Amino acid sequence: MSPQLSVLLVDDDPTELLLAQEAFEAHAQTVNLVTCSSGPEALAHLQDPAHPLPNVIVTDLNMPGMTGLDVIRLLKNDPRLHLIPVVVLSNSNDPRDVEQAYSLHANSYLVKAPDFSAFMEQIDTFLAFWREVRKPYQVLS
Repeated sequence: MSPQLSVLLVDDDPTELLLAQEAFEAHAQTVNLVTCSSGPEALAHLQDPAHPLPNVIVTDLNMPGMTGLDVIRLLKNDPRLHLIPVVVLSNSNDPRDVEQAYSLHANSYLVKAPDFSAFMEQIDTFLAFWREVRKPYQVLS
């Protein structure tokens, strides 16, 4: 069995975090999900040497204090963290948000599906993609 895909999910909304945990739970055998409820919490987690770095970071955009765009900006300016792929998962489909995320070098932008069944499919597709992307790098780790 190949090593687990490690995902760090950042979202301030407890309901959204719970729904995401439920969606990821179907992949518990192959995915290690860590959640943080704010940008500062996520950055502290990433800076803590006791925690291994994730394979991919998923962040919401609209969070109080430090937004998802702020998180991306800080990650991409950190020499230790800048190569970790960052995916935005947001309710916003505003083209300005999408453009801003990509201008900060987000790797992908996903608009949250409107219902839980579609969200589950969205997570399934997301995980299938990132498992495939990671395969060439498994030999190096």
